[in-house]
Amino acid sequence: MELLNAIVVLANYVIIPAVSYGSQLALGALGVTLIYGILRFSNFAHGDTMAFGTMVTVLFTWWFQSMGISAGPLPTALLALPLGILATMGMVLGTDRLVYRFYRRQKAKPIILVMASLGVMFITNGIVRFIIGPGDQRFADGERFIISVRDFKAMTGLPEGLKIRTTEGLTVITAVIVVALLFWFLNRTRTGKSMRAYSDNEDLALLSGINPERVVMVTWLIVATLITIAGTLYGLDKSFKPFVYFQLLLPIFASAIVGGLGNPLGAIAGGFVIAFSEVTITYAWKKVLGYLMPESLAPDGLVQLLSTDYKFAVSFVILLIVLLFKPTGLFQGKSV
Repeated sequence: MELLNAIVVLANYVIIPAVSYGSQLALGALGVTLIYGILRFSNFAHGDTMAFGTMVTVLFTWWFQSMGISAGPLPTALLALPLGILATMGMVLGTDRLVYRFYRRQKAKPIILVMASLGVMFITNGIVRFIIGPGDQRFADGERFIISVRDFKAMTGLPEGLKIRTTEGLTVITAVIVVALLFWFLNRTRTGKSMRAYSDNEDLALLSGINPERVVMVTWLIVATLITIAGTLYGLDKSFKPFVYFQLLLPIFASAIVGGLGNPLGAIAGGFVIAFSEVTITYAWKKVLGYLMPESLAPDGLVQLLSTDYKFAVSFVILLIVLLFKPTGLFQGKSV
C-alpha cells in the first residue's frame, strides 16, 4: 500500500509532468535542429517566434469563445491552432525574405545569421508584448481532467489520488502524431529526401538539381508548424506569458544540443532528458520518501535539491557538461 502511494505521488508530480513538458521541448527542439541542420545557423528568435504563434492562437481562441464556438470537452485552442500556424508561417517566410535570405546569398558566416536572429528576437518580443501584454494570459477551456484525484481515489481506495489533466494527455498524443508525420515526411517524400540531402551535403545537392530556395521555404513552414503547436500546448498546460517563451529558448536549445544538433531523433531524446532532469531535481521528495522509508527515518525537510525558481539552471548545467565532454550530443549530431 505504501509503495503504491509512493508510485502515485511520483506519477502525479514527476513522471506525468515531465513526459508532458518533454513532449513540448521535443517539438521545440525539432525546430531548432531542422534550422541548424538545413539553414546552418542557431536561430535565437526561436522562442519569441513560438510566442508569436501562440499569441495568434490565443487571440483567435478568445474570439471563438466570445462567439460561443467550442470543441466540446477539448480546448477551443485546437480550433484556433491552424490559424496560429498560418500566421507563424507568414511571419517566418517574411522574416526569411527580409532578413536571412540576403545573408544566405552573400554566403555570410553563421555568426552573422545568429546576430541577425537576435535582432529578429527583440523585434518579435516587442510586437508580442505590445499586442497581448506582458502578463499571464489564460485561454484553456473544456474538460480539465482525464482522470481526477476524486475519481481515482473512489476507484482504487488509495489515500493518494492520481490526476491526468486533459492538456497533459493532449500534449503527449499530439506530439506522437506530429513526430510520426514529420519522420514519415523526411524519410518517405521526395521533398523530405531533398531536405536531408541538402543537410548532408549542400554542394552535391545543388549539383543533383535540388532547388535550395524550395528546401529553405519548406523548412521554415515545418518549423512554424512545430513551434506553434509546441507553444500552444505549453500555454494550455501552464499559461501564456511572452517572457516565459523567451526563457524556454535555453531548455529547447539544450535539448537539441544534448541530443545532437541536426539529428531529429536526438532532439526528441534531448527534450525528455532535459525535462526529466529539471522536474526531478526541483521536486521536493519528502512525500515520496515518507511512504518508502520507516517512520523513524522519514525526512523532516522538503528534500529538494533546487528550488523551482532555478529549473532553467539545470538545463544550463547539462548544456555545459555536454558541450565540454560530448559536443556532438548523444546521437552524434553536428558539433556546435
